[in-house]
Amino acid sequence: MGIRKATVGIALLSALGLAGGAPAVGQEGEFIYKPPNLGRSDLPERAPDVPYVPTPQGVVDAMLELADVKPGDVLYDLGSGDGRIVVTAAQRFGVRGVGIDINPERVQEAEANAKAANVEQLTDFRQEDLFKSDFGEATVVTMYLLPSVNNRLKPKLLEDLKPGTRIVSHAFDIEGWEPDRIVEADGSTLYLWIVPENPSHVR
Repeated sequence: MGIRKATVGIALLSALGLAGGAPAVGQEGEFIYKPPNLGRSDLPERAPDVPYVPTPQGVVDAMLELADVKPGDVLYDLGSGDGRIVVTAAQRFGVRGVGIDINPERVQEAEANAKAANVEQLTDFRQEDLFKSDFGEATVVTMYLLPSVNNRLKPKLLEDLKPGTRIVSHAFDIEGWEPDRIVEADGSTLYLWIVPENPSHVR
């Protein structure tokens, strides 16, 4: 590996938020990246499926309203970022919420935000891959993902979630699944689906 390849590799790791170790000089003056001594939980299993774009607070409020969140619900936010949807639901409705994000930095940020809002006892943020996570206990699911990710998640949502579970997506729909409601909020489109009694009817 030449100096140019090593430099590109370090730049890529920095872009993914994984850099932090110091370069070391190898044979023939090459710079070899040596990662910091991190635990397994400090590194994502793979690159995130979507870039981190926070949902505006007005849209967060509208998503919770569209989902008809109420005491007794269990809310799962898929791709939870800084945790604002889970934290807001806990603050406003006293519901238990779980945020799932593959990026450990986002999980740490969400935990700090929950602590600052004094709702850490109602919240749980997990560094997990959405496609390997278990969110079958949810009565409400929120997400702000990409259309391709929504479509890949569709079979898991229909298989894992109980009939009557409400799903709200910010900005993007799910191909082949007719929404129960579509609303506009603060310039964003929100989609609501209710898991049917017979999921096989959904194409």
